[in-house]
Amino acid sequence: QVDKNAELVARWYYCALSQEKLCRPIVACELGRLYNKDAIIEFLLDKSADKTPMEAASHIKSIKNVTELNLADNPAWSGDKESIKGDKYDDIQSARFICPVVGLEMNGRHRFCFLRNCGCVFSERALKEIKSEVCHK
Repeated sequence: QVDKNAELVARWYYCALSQEKLCRPIVACELGRLYNKDAIIEFLLDKSADKTPMEAASHIKSIKNVTELNLADNPAWSGDKESIKGDKYDDIQSARFICPVVGLEMNGRHRFCFLRNCGCVFSERALKEIKSEVCHK
């Protein structure tokens, strides 16, 4: 049986197409999957016959099908800043990005939404509190 925490970490920390760590620029599709933008561009450019279509991105036909995300950095996150030697506890629930309105971490425990026109990312709780169709930024 799949460990739920491991599944959440995989969704929120790794590209759904290349399985590499997410790095800016990060894009998302309408299904809510997160991708590295360069992985999507390589996927769209490589149309060779021997390449089998990836299930994770089979619905993406052009770069217009994804939205580049404006993510707010988490000031408490120190993941890539420190050298990992194995001598400290690595908190996988500590997230790299947070909601800029409420401050919830993007670690998979809370629902997040992004606005298609500007790419700003908020928690669902923040969008319910704001109740506005316009981006708060």
